Amino acid sequence: MQRFAAEDAQSPPPSGGVVFTGSSSIRLWDTLAQDFPGVPVINRGFGGSELRDSTWYADRTIVPYAPRQILIYAGDNDLHSGRTPQQVRADFIAFVDRVRRDLPKAKIAYISTKPSPSRAQLLPAQREANALVQAEATRLGVDYIDIFTPMLDAGGQPNEALFIEDRLHMNAAGYDIWQRVIAPYVK
Repeated sequence: MQRFAAEDAQSPPPSGGVVFTGSSSIRLWDTLAQDFPGVPVINRGFGGSELRDSTWYADRTIVPYAPRQILIYAGDNDLHSGRTPQQVRADFIAFVDRVRRDLPKAKIAYISTKPSPSRAQLLPAQREANALVQAEATRLGVDYIDIFTPMLDAGGQPNEALFIEDRLHMNAAGYDIWQRVIAPYVK
């Protein structure tokens, strides 16, 4: 949070942009601005975060920028830390409620959890959480972006070729998929 405050003090992002927030998959997206040319993107990903962290820190990572759109990637760390798919759904609802309290006109898009090889044991929980969040997103008028499915290999397992050595974080090929899948949703 201190780094974001320092960056903002040095060069304040424009209001009305597009905030990408959530865990390290967002934080590590170094080509975000190049991947969405002409879109004023603001990267406010912070490593290890869970959905409820994005809700808690919304006053620092989202609201000050008065964005026209927020894209959030969270849920993966939640399941890894022992939260249930039902808790992820509840945390998603709380996030949407929190954002809409201060930014009622901002569009929100939820990026589904990704299938990481290092967390393959979580695939059933991820599928359940993604389905629960997708249903709530539809009910709440939030875009749901499925990046889970395009990141599976032909056998339905996480595609190892999309990840760096830690088998959790993505390489350029993984981010290429994200860019292609997410681009139609960026307003």
